[in-house]
Amino acid sequence: MEPIGLGYLAAGLGAGLAVIGAGLGIGRLAAAALEGSARQPEAAGDIRTTMIIAAALIEGATFFGLIVCIHMAIAKRRRPPRRPRRRSGATPGSTAPPAGSPPRRGRA
Repeated sequence: MEPIGLGYLAAGLGAGLAVIGAGLGIGRLAAAALEGSARQPEAAGDIRTTMIIAAALIEGATFFGLIVCIHMAIAKRRRPPRRPRRRSGATPGSTAPPAGSPPRRGRA
């Protein structure tokens, strides 16, 4: 399998796991909040506020995971820069043309 295909596979699996994890987390959070409200109806307002804040934090972490996965999928794969080829006869660091080559014409 090509590296770009593995990147797409990893992005898809990561996005799926992030969404599943968020769904399970928010589901457990809501179940616990409803159970707490049923046991102490007078504290239902405080429990609801805490639940909404916690759900927003879970969703924020999920969105971050999804953005990372989407970036993995659509980011351009960059190749390392190619080293320039050395002219035959030229020594490293010299700008002189190799011996026996015709003189250069045009701008210097």
